[in-house]
Amino acid sequence: MRILVIADIHGNWPALEAIVSKESFDCCWCLGDLVDYGPFGAECVDWAREHCTYVVRGNHDHAVAQFVNGRGEDGYRYLARVTRELMWQQLSGDQIRYLARLPVSLDVTLNQRIVHLYHATPRDAMDEYLGPDEQTWQERVSALRGQLLCVGHTHLPFLLRVGERMVLNPGSVGQPRDGDPRASYAIIEDGRIELHRVEYRVDLMVDAIRATDWPERAKEWLAAVLQHGGLRPALSQLRP
Repeated sequence: MRILVIADIHGNWPALEAIVSKESFDCCWCLGDLVDYGPFGAECVDWAREHCTYVVRGNHDHAVAQFVNGRGEDGYRYLARVTRELMWQQLSGDQIRYLARLPVSLDVTLNQRIVHLYHATPRDAMDEYLGPDEQTWQERVSALRGQLLCVGHTHLPFLLRVGERMVLNPGSVGQPRDGDPRASYAIIEDGRIELHRVEYRVDLMVDAIRATDWPERAKEWLAAVLQHGGLRPALSQLRP
């Protein structure tokens, strides 16, 4: 069985389309955050509903579904706040209900072994931000029954061995933050786990962002984030 593992699509349909046009797969696991930041939230939700075998709820899915107003005037919090209104305008009631009903975690079976799916971590399923720190992950996975934990949220791809377990973060489909603007994902097949990247038409996303009525600062930042693979490298280009 060939499994596509994706996370953090964030309304970036061109990036998602590039992945699914390249990769064949038997099933797809999505680790949350279909919406916010990008203007194609409805398209990404519809694709997930039709093609994903399992989907867990991300913090942005939760915020959109529960009509939580964003807060912040800087960084990603600012970008989430100014883009969320468009999500509420474009998503149907049925799509909102789909996001609201997504589970916060799932245990699935692969080759008679349990795999745990979360957006963030088992300690805080939607909000804890944790990179490839083996010692900290050891505290998070010690009570789990399965040998593989799949997470998203950080937008940073990694495959980390933690004792007898593995922690997989496929990175972000729609908004990579590791300085590499290519869409990120993982493939699980025949017991092997591989991280992959694929180029996509960033210019199509930038054009779609510029066509919105979002503030010019937000448009400039979002375009730079997509072009440079994160806000920090983007700001280094934007600032003199």
